[in-house]
Amino acid sequence: MRMQTHEVNIGGVVIGGGRPVAIQSMCNTRTSDVGATVAQIHCLEDAGCEIIRVAVPDMEAAAAIDAIRSRIRIPLVADIHFDYRLAIASIENGADKIRINPGNIGGRDRLEAVVKAAAAHNVPIRVGVNSGSLEKEIIARHGGHVTAEGLVESALDKARMIEEMGYGNLVISIKSSDVMMCVRAHELIAAETRHPLHVGITEAGTVWAGNIKSSVGLGIILHEGIGDTIRVSLTGDPVEEIRSAKQILKTLGLRKGGIEVVSCPTCGRTQIDLVALAEQVCALVADPQYADCTLKVACMGCVVNGPGEAREADLGICGGMGEGLIIRRGEIIRKVPEAELLAAFREELDKICLSK
Repeated sequence: MRMQTHEVNIGGVVIGGGRPVAIQSMCNTRTSDVGATVAQIHCLEDAGCEIIRVAVPDMEAAAAIDAIRSRIRIPLVADIHFDYRLAIASIENGADKIRINPGNIGGRDRLEAVVKAAAAHNVPIRVGVNSGSLEKEIIARHGGHVTAEGLVESALDKARMIEEMGYGNLVISIKSSDVMMCVRAHELIAAETRHPLHVGITEAGTVWAGNIKSSVGLGIILHEGIGDTIRVSLTGDPVEEIRSAKQILKTLGLRKGGIEVVSCPTCGRTQIDLVALAEQVCALVADPQYADCTLKVACMGCVVNGPGEAREADLGICGGMGEGLIIRRGEIIRKVPEAELLAAFREELDKICLSK
């Protein structure tokens, strides 16, 4: 069962309160380059991103918030460190949420100025604490090491500071690149606060390694009912983060819809380049025109077991020696030359998904 957190409205996307987990990502463009940033956000929107964050390292980036926000469809979050003036400028330029670490924003009076601006514009504040930026005094209190308990202490302390200033429109994130520390920290903080939680394994790594770490960590956390938004942090194209997040949510049963592809691992009976075929099928079904189609697709490597293995799928494609089969719920409906296999599969997919 999902933890019942408070609802927070981020530019029209409401998180918390048992609502579906929202998918986030972050641009890796220079925010001041409005054209490049908007183009990347459009790609992320098409992939299924629901909230996007941009870095605001200087006033030029803060000034670009307005132009970017006017050209995108999803909420825009401004990520600020060190300079409280950047947070205020981002709010005034239309950011739907800001992400700050109150510990490095420049003292209580400056934090109060940011909170006042956020309250005036009803902009949520994400209080973000990472293992790499944990305060020295907290580390000292926890044996000289970064711990899950220390992360939680820091985050709750910062949230309390803002609440004492009369503002409770908050989201909390506590991240670590240590997967099991991150899991433990979320288990602890979920018992202590009702603020929505943004969940992720920070600095997870490259697409390959980062996906494994994020799948394990997010899988455990989300399975325990914790988390209102997620980001899969990968070193690479941020579109990959969206693909991974969607797959994690689908695998856990937290998100319905879309086309699921299952494929066999190949064996000595395989007489077709199944790896290439499976990749082509995955690329095909990722087309945005199929976004509202709920379907299970099987991609199999041999005609001996293919029909049987694909029986639980709505649509199957199965390769053989120079030819292949198109299978509908376990029944062979077409037999075509190998060169025509993908085109035939697409025709049948269109009949199911686009003929309504």
